[in-house]
Amino acid sequence: MDEIVRAVTTDGFVKISAVTARGAVERAREIHSLSPTASAALGRTLCGASMLGELMKEDDASLTIRVNGGGPAGSVIAVSDSGGNVRGYVTNPQADLPTRADGKLDVGGLVGRDGMLTVSRDLGLKEPYVGSTELVTGEIAEDLAQYMVESEQIPAAVGLGVLVDTDKSIKAAGGFIVQLMPGAPEELITKLEDNIFMMDQLTTVLDEDGIDTVIDQVLAGLPHETVERKGIEYRCNCSRERVADALRSVGAAELREMASEGKDTEVTCQFCDKVYTFTPDELLKLVD
Repeated sequence: MDEIVRAVTTDGFVKISAVTARGAVERAREIHSLSPTASAALGRTLCGASMLGELMKEDDASLTIRVNGGGPAGSVIAVSDSGGNVRGYVTNPQADLPTRADGKLDVGGLVGRDGMLTVSRDLGLKEPYVGSTELVTGEIAEDLAQYMVESEQIPAAVGLGVLVDTDKSIKAAGGFIVQLMPGAPEELITKLEDNIFMMDQLTTVLDEDGIDTVIDQVLAGLPHETVERKGIEYRCNCSRERVADALRSVGAAELREMASEGKDTEVTCQFCDKVYTFTPDELLKLVD
């Protein structure tokens, strides 16, 4: 089951969110016919968005991560609600690259490194809060950690991973975000760094042992307790009403021109590929 687990050390200096999201990333792969490397790029971004989104306190809030590094993938977009449920897409979903010399998927090469990672938080106010940082590696995790330090002044370590099986399906996906609270002693920071360096490969832990073992390895030697556990899923919030509102935004003149062609108009959701069809008469009703 896909879920987010949050834990805290008993001294209160370290908070960790961890997510396992094999089902959500597999759903994204199926919807968008993603290549293996695009699956990894979008999957990592979805996992990061899920954890950050779930930390928002406003019920109707949403968070969007947009990564554009100038690589063959184009833009990678992931959106999360405040429950950690996600949706997303890649501009060029079938773009792919050969594996790196170490046998790993070349996510950094596919995403590119010449660009920005942007996080937008919509809290229901007039304008969303938007922060950006230059990409460091294009591998997503390091870039997200850099964003948290630069834009939010939160010292954090981020791990993200997607394991693609031989049949291109998703075998494991997930990640963690560790945040240090003000006043954390230097030796605690060193301990966390050592734990993360020494831990088993993230996707192997998720595949073989599960999300709780990820937390136990990151916080090894640090007494901690789980404070929340909740299920998440790939969830698109599109509807015919939302698409109709989007069509109205193009203006009456454009809608009349579309209707005058005498053909049905099809609109496809970028996130779930669902197709909504509007007849010429329905387009004219939108004008009214």
